[in-house]
Amino acid sequence: MLLNYLKIAVRNLWQNRLFSGLNIVGMGIGIAAVGLMALYIAHELSYDRFHTNTDRIVRVVHYASWPTGNLQIAPTSAPYAKALQTDYPEIEKTVRIHPEGGGMITYRDKTIEANDIYFADQTFFDVFSFPFLYGNPATALERPQTIVLTKSLAENLFGDAARAVGKPIAFSNNFINTVTGVIDDVPNNSHLRFSAIRSFPADYTNGWQNFELYTYLLLKKDTDYKALEAKLPGFYTKHLKKEMGELTYRMELQPLSSIHLHSHLDYEIGPNGNAKTISVFVIIAALVLFIAGINYVNLYTARAITRTREVGVRKAIGSRRSQLVVQFLTESVLMALLASVLGIILMEAALPWFNQLADRSLSVAQYGQLTPLAVVLVFTVLLGFGSGLYPALLLSGFRPVIALKGQVGSLTGKARLRQSLVVFQFIIAVGLIAGSGVIFRQMNFMFNKELGFNKTQVLTFHLENEASRQQVRALKEELRKSPFIEQVAAASNPIGRNDIGTNGMFFEQNGTIPTATQIVQKFSVDSDYLSTLEIKLLKGRNFSESFPSDALGAVLVNEALVKKMGWQEPIGKRVRYFLGKDNVEEARVVGVVNDFHIYSLQHKIEPLVLQMPAPSEKDNLYVRIRPEKTKEALAYISQVYHTFDQASTPSFHFLDENFAQQYKTEEKQSQVLLAFTVLAIFIASLGLFGLAAFTAEQRTKEIGVRKVLGASVTSIVALLSEDFLKLVLIAILIASPLTWYAMNQWLNEFAYKIDLEWWMFALAGVQAIAIALLTVGFQSIKAALTNPVKSLRTE
Repeated sequence: MLLNYLKIAVRNLWQNRLFSGLNIVGMGIGIAAVGLMALYIAHELSYDRFHTNTDRIVRVVHYASWPTGNLQIAPTSAPYAKALQTDYPEIEKTVRIHPEGGGMITYRDKTIEANDIYFADQTFFDVFSFPFLYGNPATALERPQTIVLTKSLAENLFGDAARAVGKPIAFSNNFINTVTGVIDDVPNNSHLRFSAIRSFPADYTNGWQNFELYTYLLLKKDTDYKALEAKLPGFYTKHLKKEMGELTYRMELQPLSSIHLHSHLDYEIGPNGNAKTISVFVIIAALVLFIAGINYVNLYTARAITRTREVGVRKAIGSRRSQLVVQFLTESVLMALLASVLGIILMEAALPWFNQLADRSLSVAQYGQLTPLAVVLVFTVLLGFGSGLYPALLLSGFRPVIALKGQVGSLTGKARLRQSLVVFQFIIAVGLIAGSGVIFRQMNFMFNKELGFNKTQVLTFHLENEASRQQVRALKEELRKSPFIEQVAAASNPIGRNDIGTNGMFFEQNGTIPTATQIVQKFSVDSDYLSTLEIKLLKGRNFSESFPSDALGAVLVNEALVKKMGWQEPIGKRVRYFLGKDNVEEARVVGVVNDFHIYSLQHKIEPLVLQMPAPSEKDNLYVRIRPEKTKEALAYISQVYHTFDQASTPSFHFLDENFAQQYKTEEKQSQVLLAFTVLAIFIASLGLFGLAAFTAEQRTKEIGVRKVLGASVTSIVALLSEDFLKLVLIAILIASPLTWYAMNQWLNEFAYKIDLEWWMFALAGVQAIAIALLTVGFQSIKAALTNPVKSLRTE
């Protein structure tokens, strides 16, 4: 009996190839899309869960606010770890991580640039579970000037990672580190991304307000981190109040597994994901699948209604209702099985492209070889029974005599259901079109917004050798001799990487220096910096080599700091700052520069202090090169640099690329969203195409009569398209306010953003109408051009 049902099911699928194909292809694409999104979401949720002690590891972050400002930052200062472990017995171990351990590495005649290297305490491998391939994790970092390499870096340096342990490698200035271990490469679902770990110098510490490293705690077993967090307010009073003064201060403990998706503080150790984005992706995946499911149910139900006479004949010759239900369900399950298999094939085929698009390394195999089979079974059962049960129960319930006449009664309610489902499909499609458009414009805005300086044709590179830093003036003069180079400046940091950091400084108010510090951003630049980046000097003067006192006694500030301090006349105002751990120096404001971005546009421009660099701080050169002479300029810079440092090769970074890199996550996510928008529109169009074909088939005689009575092709096309366009217009009216609200919430994540305007949603509506017209128009024109004699003979 089952074999007979299968034969009939196959025969029916083949006889209705167009509708069967649309169903199978649409549902297959939907399953593939949802499978890819599910892999992405599962990967994002798995971050940092591979550590043995994941549930016991927390990161210390802090928040502070005062009448004129606030901070919310991930890094702490060096003394935090020791003080926390001393004060709170719930803490088993601490580890500090400083991300500025990278540079040029040399082993014999091989030199490699590795900027993703951390300094860390010797407890690093006690807290985190990064498996060792060679070496002893218990002793790997217990001595200064030791380093543990990842497998890839070890192979790049030594050819064979097994040969690395015990070998000396040299950093800048011939600073030797001994390799004490090799670990496997860091998993790509770790928020800590590094190629090596270096030991801190002996007894490394710094001032309480130098927030430059990250503090992690390993809690003792059965410790509730929330209970420990409730005890932390006393830490500020004991250790920080005497330096930071009266302010509202709060420390927070972040569980390790929540950092990637839930931490969005300033100065994160690396780019994080976003739980809101994951929620959006879950919704999009569900909507894409729902669109495909609507197509499946709509087309299958519509097509099944045409089989009333078949039901009448089967009932007349003795078929029971249960047998008819089984027959319809067999057909539905078979179609669902084919769609599921196609979906898995499409997912595997699209996975390399999706990995490139999302910048991930996902695979179905990582979740087990039986996963594809499980997916096929789940979708076959859900789709097969979900879509087949309704028409099976509906049709099997018809009385034989009525069914044989084709008189199934009023199906207005069923038509209304199909229309409602089409409206829902296009609500999703219009929302995705409008949302993708808004995201594209926001990305374009961030890439092209004026940053307060001219970032075009400006590159930076790091001076690896201390000797070359001492000769910066001569190096700059040599570079300026080239006709390809317009200007050169030196600074302590390259901007655009979101890693400048903050410092606590004292600013004069009403003629006195307060006892409380203000947290500001600070880095060092020389007297050529403003002209090289074309930053405007609004008041006062620039730094000058003619004033030796500028080295320690002068600062430039930006407009944001002047506004924050409420200074009417900023020139001459006194500023005190820590020089080292305990020494305090005093400087005066000599100039005010326009606000310019040193961070990406997710961050507001904060108060900024610029100081002149000490010789050892002149380790980054900014070079503005002439347009269309990039290749020649880079060759000349490399040649000149080699005369000052023969052991190193400069690694160039363009400022516009530095800033663009900070939007990489948003850009990748927008590309994924765009891809799924296209898929959703395509699947919805498949369904609309099928329903249009079904409608045209049902109205064949009507079309023939109208043509005989003189109706034009245009009027018939308009007649057949009108009903579908009404549904699309209803969808546009519903989708527009919903999408506006959703996009407004998304844009609130950015400090600088575009304005939402009505035309963005109107344009999305026009695009949806155009898509619907193209889809429905093809079938409408085809039906309108059919010979009316042939149409009238159709039975």
